[in-house]
Amino acid sequence: MSQTINPSGKEIISVESEFCGRNLSLEVGRVGFRTTSSVIARYGDTVVLGTVMINPNTSDGFDYFPMSIDYEERFYASGKISGSRFIKREGRPSDEAILIGRLIDRPIRPLWPKGYRHEVQGIATVLSMDPSFRPDIIAMIALSSAFMLTGAPFDGPVAGLRVGYNKDGQLSAFLSQDQLKAGGLDLVVAGTEHGVTMVEAGTQEIKEDKIIEAISYAHSAMQPAISLQKQLVEKVGVTKQDYSLTLPDEEIQKEVDKWLENKLGEKLRKPYPERNELVANLRKETIDYFREQIGEEFDNVKREYDEAFTLALHKDVRKEIIKYKIRPDGRKLNEIRPLSSEVGILPRAHGSSLFTRGMTQAMNIVTLAPLSYAQIIDTMEQDGEKRYMHHYNAPGYTVGEVRRLGSPGRREIGHSYLAERALLPVIPSESVFPYTIRSVTEIMSQNGSTSMAATCSSCLALMDAGVPLKAPVSGIAMGLILDDNNPIILSDIADAEDFAGDMDFKVAGTSNGITALQMDMKLHSVPVDVLNKALEQSKEGRAFILEHMLSTISSPRKTLSKYAPRVESIQVAPEKIREIIGKGGEMIQRITAETGTEIDIKDDGIVMISSPDYDSISAAKQWIESIVAEPEVGKIYANVPVVSVLDFGAFVQIMPGKDGLVHVSEMSDERVNKPSDIVKEGDKVTVKLVAIDDKGRLQLSMKAAARDLKDKKDAKNNKAV
Repeated sequence: MSQTINPSGKEIISVESEFCGRNLSLEVGRVGFRTTSSVIARYGDTVVLGTVMINPNTSDGFDYFPMSIDYEERFYASGKISGSRFIKREGRPSDEAILIGRLIDRPIRPLWPKGYRHEVQGIATVLSMDPSFRPDIIAMIALSSAFMLTGAPFDGPVAGLRVGYNKDGQLSAFLSQDQLKAGGLDLVVAGTEHGVTMVEAGTQEIKEDKIIEAISYAHSAMQPAISLQKQLVEKVGVTKQDYSLTLPDEEIQKEVDKWLENKLGEKLRKPYPERNELVANLRKETIDYFREQIGEEFDNVKREYDEAFTLALHKDVRKEIIKYKIRPDGRKLNEIRPLSSEVGILPRAHGSSLFTRGMTQAMNIVTLAPLSYAQIIDTMEQDGEKRYMHHYNAPGYTVGEVRRLGSPGRREIGHSYLAERALLPVIPSESVFPYTIRSVTEIMSQNGSTSMAATCSSCLALMDAGVPLKAPVSGIAMGLILDDNNPIILSDIADAEDFAGDMDFKVAGTSNGITALQMDMKLHSVPVDVLNKALEQSKEGRAFILEHMLSTISSPRKTLSKYAPRVESIQVAPEKIREIIGKGGEMIQRITAETGTEIDIKDDGIVMISSPDYDSISAAKQWIESIVAEPEVGKIYANVPVVSVLDFGAFVQIMPGKDGLVHVSEMSDERVNKPSDIVKEGDKVTVKLVAIDDKGRLQLSMKAAARDLKDKKDAKNNKAV
């Protein structure tokens, strides 16, 4: 802990503590003099600036909490300049930056009081990055610390931890991306001192009990970062901000509650979409009733009456579940909505499916392409290629709204990533299936858990496309109603239960284990044992959904669509790549132009040849094999061209770039006066490679080839006789 004064006259205060094997420090007062608060967090060589701005005035016109949290990548933080030839300045955040912004937002958002309508902006900017671990957790701690120093009613602090298995098979934090991948677990847990507020994971089919063990480990190991934030708050001496809450008028709520007596509960307990229609009609009836009662002034308070109706509806959903263990559509707590699925629904697509669960419906389309179509990744953290992509679209019509179309938002990017992560562990390697794979989910209707519908639909379409998945994947969203610390777990939640409930816990996996997790809380935290109960109950639901999916298509198709490109690979010596490409790319351009194929060459010598036509692939393959082949002594080369004729013999090209001499004495069993009497340039001849001298020169013989071919023919005739 230290205190100094910077040139601006502000006191610089810092605190530090040991955290998972390294020193973590939080510093205030060095930068960001005009912000509501700013904190520099340092961990190893990683430095993140967390800044927060809060509007002291309540924002009019918002019926939600107007908070935004952004994560800003800076290429300089990792000593890089963008690989783009045209754009060197950071612009629109990468998908990875958007996902990390969501990762930080989700555990922080539930810790603000309901009705808080002050505009809040948090920005985490990575100034320096230690490449041995990801900087997202330090960014989360920096922003949580900054929120704690604002004096706003933020019920933190929050901390997080990304954990996986190290090379010894032990749980560990701050591993590199390669270590996380090798260990088969990449788990992020965020929480407060008392419990967990957010979980996100990608795993290699890990069992539920191991996931719970890792969550418990992470929550315990993050506590020093929470204690350090408290220490910083105490040292700085935070002044509480004045604020106001926009809460429903108690009298209006009482009026609406009284009007709705005997109109909710069992009378609305119908399957979707019938229930949605009943709720919409009742809402209209309620608004019309109070408009008639109040008169012209009603428009000034209409929103308050509408919010009171929504709150009454949510209370009713919770009461029905707690008291009767019956859900809004009449289902039991662990019951899955009706399922329906189809595959092969689009004739020109390489793979397609339509997955329906209740009113939630997802169509998925899979497209296959050569590996050259892989996405290039160029971010602060990563360089490389991505050959499997999942994209998710959900226009306004899917929720019955008129909404302008635009580029994918944070929600779409988040759902894309979750479904992609769920299936990534079962995608075959490029050596087994040398294709770039794009899976696109078009949501057709929403009523809860579209990301898990996207996961199921994507799995079906991939199997329809003939992608040899290691195992099929299904997904489910679990909910929670907490009644006096008594957790009630719901399987396959719909919108009504999501809005009224306390948790949204999405689980995807195979019959062998979990592949992806994402949990968001509306409570301030939840004990780990509640998550354990939800995971165990989700296992049964996932198995039920998977059984249905396999009744539609039991395994990946053995053949690809006739419209999908065919890809074959051959391995060549890396030093031969230059010969295939040729001077200035002349050779490879000639091969692709004449055969109508696409060719990708990897640095390790793997050559991928793609075309919808097998004959074209075969022609290109033979051409390449002839280029990289080495001359074999004793081998006969038929119909090869004479490239030049001299006084002492003729040079013949037995393979591209490989010429040998047929001496005049080796042209015929009879005496030859001049080579030009036997051959001329451009003739096709058959020769035998009889020797390669110490200088690598090829010695060819036309008469030896003729003699060998005659001997083979005679032997064949004698055998026939």
